[in-house]
Amino acid sequence: MKRLIRWILLLLIVAGAGFFVWQKTRPQPVEVLVAKVIKGAVEKTVANTRAGTVKACRRARLSPSIGGQIAKLPIHEGDQVEAGTLLLEIWNEDLQAQLLLAEREVGVAEAQAHAACLSAEEAKRQADRAEQLFRSKVGSVEATDRAVTQARSLEAQCEASLASVQMGKARVDVARTNLMRTRLIAPFGGVVAKIEGELNEYVTPSPVGVQTPPAVDLIENSCYYISAPIDEVDAAGVRIGMETRISLDAFRNQPFAGTVRRIAPYVLDLEKQARTVDIEVSFAETADFKNLLAGYSADVEIILATRLDTLRIPTEAVIEGKKVFVYSPTNKTVRLQEISTGLTNWANTEILSGVQEGQLVVVNVDKPGLADGVQATISEGTP
Repeated sequence: MKRLIRWILLLLIVAGAGFFVWQKTRPQPVEVLVAKVIKGAVEKTVANTRAGTVKACRRARLSPSIGGQIAKLPIHEGDQVEAGTLLLEIWNEDLQAQLLLAEREVGVAEAQAHAACLSAEEAKRQADRAEQLFRSKVGSVEATDRAVTQARSLEAQCEASLASVQMGKARVDVARTNLMRTRLIAPFGGVVAKIEGELNEYVTPSPVGVQTPPAVDLIENSCYYISAPIDEVDAAGVRIGMETRISLDAFRNQPFAGTVRRIAPYVLDLEKQARTVDIEVSFAETADFKNLLAGYSADVEIILATRLDTLRIPTEAVIEGKKVFVYSPTNKTVRLQEISTGLTNWANTEILSGVQEGQLVVVNVDKPGLADGVQATISEGTP
């Protein structure tokens, strides 16, 4: 009897040890994050490779076309100006005097031309009378010839005087143009961003091939667009008129709608950078220009295609573009399933076949121990 008890105790000890070893060595269920296969919209998009920039539709870095001393500077940085506003004027009293002199010379030339033409008219009448007397056998040939010649001479003087008037007016135009070259006029309305120079300082235009700061930097602050680089691989699918989403670091919680308005006709090849194609995106609403500043960084997401009310799953659940792990709540296992995909972006992928609406797919596919047929439990972090 005692021997039987010892054998029973020994068997119990061996069974307990075996159970303990089995508990320690058996595969533990893998914790997985899952997402439900649902219906919704999926967009195929591309985005800029580097940060884009908010740019003004028009920006002019202005300098006078001639050098000189600043005599008038009626503006300040930050001023809002209209088209045609005087921004800066170089000392030009000598040119003003030249213009006044040219205008006076035109007046003198016009008076001289008027007198010459009156004399020509009188000589023409005298010549007509001399010819009439000659035909009546009263006047002589010599007197008639002198009258006709005098009339023609004075007529030529009249024409020369009129030409002198036109020359004088041309000199007035030249003097006025030279005077205008001393004045910097706003070509469009905008805000004065920067002024280089003060009253009585000397400014010079930029020589050819030499970069010098502009006297006035004028920015049109009523119209903006985005310039952004797109990878050459993605650029082939972009077309003018495609809708975009614009996001600005300065307005993190405010998305903007836009449209592709221009695609650069060449690929930009910069050393140590990926080859890109610059695109320009216009804002859909002019109200979006409020509070924008030229130079803000911006990101652009271009919508290439859209599918509505289609099966979709998180893109991170897709393995090698054609497989997913499907979780079965019934037997608490995962199964590797081949799928066929459609449109895809960084967030969602369209499912054409392979899984059904309502099924659960594993999201954390890089989880250690995850394989076809293993036991799994849903992690508490699953949304």
